[in-house]
Amino acid sequence: MTHEIATRDEQHAVATQQTNNLPAPTPTEGTTALMAWAQEASLAYDMAQKLAATSFVPQSLRGKPGDIAAAILAGSELGMKPMATLKSIDIIQGTPALRAHAMRAIVQRQGHDIELVESDDTHCIMRGRRKDSETWQTVEWTIDRAQLMGLLSKDQWKKNPKGMLVARTTGELSRLIASDALHGMAYVSEELEGTVHGEIAQPRAPLSVAALTAPAALPEPAPTPAAEESHQVTRDDQAPADGIWDADAAEDSVDWPETAQPGSGN
Repeated sequence: MTHEIATRDEQHAVATQQTNNLPAPTPTEGTTALMAWAQEASLAYDMAQKLAATSFVPQSLRGKPGDIAAAILAGSELGMKPMATLKSIDIIQGTPALRAHAMRAIVQRQGHDIELVESDDTHCIMRGRRKDSETWQTVEWTIDRAQLMGLLSKDQWKKNPKGMLVARTTGELSRLIASDALHGMAYVSEELEGTVHGEIAQPRAPLSVAALTAPAALPEPAPTPAAEESHQVTRDDQAPADGIWDADAAEDSVDWPETAQPGSGN
């Protein structure tokens, strides 16, 4: 019996040793890329922590190392270096967006053409075409179009209508001719809520404990229906003592005959 147990233990040890000696699986291309990205993200976060409090970081990102790191990584995918990224990407109401000049630079660096045809305080015309294409696409933005969209009441449109028209035209034209170059960051900062250069909307006040635990407001009581109107009828030959309509009496009264049938002579 002891010999059998020793034999089984020896066989188990040999099998375990063989299993441990198996070669490690070869990383897939996706795994390798993910590991490289994780290392890049770690470096970006270390960099972001050092930059978060500096004036080189726009107001919308200042003091937020996580957002700064994400912006650096996004800029890297667009071909921008970290410091250029911090001057080119804004976070508008939680959405990352490129500034208009940065979007034009990315599209042009890819070999596509963008040209400004006309621009003033009332309209902007730009045209563009993809690399190796002979077909030009033209986009126009006018102050009337901005008015229809309710943009003219915003502060930046009042101060700089020409620049805002150029920014809107840039975003629309870039998406039209080179959306693949933008890697999902398809809007310029000036397009999001009419803001520009990291202008941030006022945050909503957080809910308080009292607001979360307060009982729901009771619905207002329905208005009391008005009392039914009494119908008073006075007959020529007789008046009820109380003058109140008696529906049962009216139905049984001979003074209210049913409609005469044809041929009855009545």
